[in-house]
Amino acid sequence: MFKNLIGNNVAKTQLERLLATDRVPGSMLFAGPEGVGKKQFAYELARAFVCTDVSDIGPCGKCLACVRIVEIVPPKSEKGEEYDRVFFGSHADVGLVSPYKRNIRVGSIRALEQEANFRPFEGRARLFIIDNADRMNDSAANALLKTLEEPSPTTYIILVTAQPDKLLQTIRSRSQTIRFGPVEPKEIEQLLIDSHGASTADAALAAWASGGNVARALTFDPEQYAEARGKMLKIIEHACLRNDLAGMLLIGEELNDARNKDLFEEHLSILETLSRDIWLLAYGTGPENLINRDIDERLRQLAHRVPSDRPAAWLETIETMRQNFAVNINRKIATDELLVKMAA
Repeated sequence: MFKNLIGNNVAKTQLERLLATDRVPGSMLFAGPEGVGKKQFAYELARAFVCTDVSDIGPCGKCLACVRIVEIVPPKSEKGEEYDRVFFGSHADVGLVSPYKRNIRVGSIRALEQEANFRPFEGRARLFIIDNADRMNDSAANALLKTLEEPSPTTYIILVTAQPDKLLQTIRSRSQTIRFGPVEPKEIEQLLIDSHGASTADAALAAWASGGNVARALTFDPEQYAEARGKMLKIIEHACLRNDLAGMLLIGEELNDARNKDLFEEHLSILETLSRDIWLLAYGTGPENLINRDIDERLRQLAHRVPSDRPAAWLETIETMRQNFAVNINRKIATDELLVKMAA
């Protein structure tokens, strides 16, 4: 089972053991970083409950019930009321609760409560996925508690989140947690080569740059990444070689331009990986530990020109910057402050 999914072997073993002993709890919390396959594991678990030819090794993946379970994509709508329901795909026993913008509406949880009381239509159980479960407000969370306190024996609820600490403790205590982690770069690299026809060089760069995030690796654009990384390298070169704050601030203006707002997070992540690599090189690490290993010589030159405590300080400032974004700090002011500290 789960043979088509890469990484997270510990989670695979836990889920397989629960299925084999028929001890799958009614509520489970799939917790881990974004893009590591939590929802895909949930859909695969759903197949185990609806497969018409299930065996000791799990669902067949070939019967009509199995093939009808695919990722459910809610229709795009600007009307919040459209999200006050459970979304279904091609199988009536597998549903999805999805956030409207930044919140899961209480209406969608109440709809889930109703659906959870129905017996399975085709399979031996029904399974519901609550995506980004940490986005439930207090009303939605309290509505979910009612369902968790009075579970149906043929209903399973999986809460998927990258931020489990934001969930109510009472919800966490009623759900068995399965923890997921980043996928090993070598596994992602092999997936990109075998299943998506990527070249060895592009696959390796995507795997390491993704930080274990399979979803990010699958949408990796080598040209776009190279362009963005070139800008971030210029910032570091201005800081290390020329002490050119004006040049750094000029690039900062470009990053904060309205036309580039969707790329800001990507640029910041790349700046973070470059700073990390330079920090590691300053302490004598080998290229095998680098994310940007394809430009290790260029980074090594920079590492020789900067005290090891400076890239460490850059990383700390970037992390603080990310935390401040959660409270809606002005992005331009935060960027300028970062660049000033990097130039110091």
